[in-house]
Amino acid sequence: MSAYPAISWLCEVDVDNFEQTVIKESERRLVILDISAEWCGPCKVLEPVMMRLAEAYGGRFMLAKLEAEDENMKIAGRYGARGFPTVVAIVEGKEIDRFQSAQTESFVRAFIERNLGIE
Repeated sequence: MSAYPAISWLCEVDVDNFEQTVIKESERRLVILDISAEWCGPCKVLEPVMMRLAEAYGGRFMLAKLEAEDENMKIAGRYGARGFPTVVAIVEGKEIDRFQSAQTESFVRAFIERNLGIE
């Protein structure tokens, strides 16, 4: 169960709900998959930036957070995550863009806007 059940633009995903939550939702709108690890310093730096921007865009995209551990490593491997955080933009079930490591808010905003087609 997601820790964010009342927020339509944010969810936690795992191997059990990934297809339904990420792939199906990506048919309706952009999904930004944030693959991170609890022990990862750069992930802790990036997380508040991602959360702030997801809220600011108010549902124009969904932020899906994947904790890369145990069975979830299968999904991280599927997206070729070689380091954390790895952030993947998904539309219609396909990866369209990505970045790795902690980035500035302006970088992440440009990434989101590029993938929303706002440039």
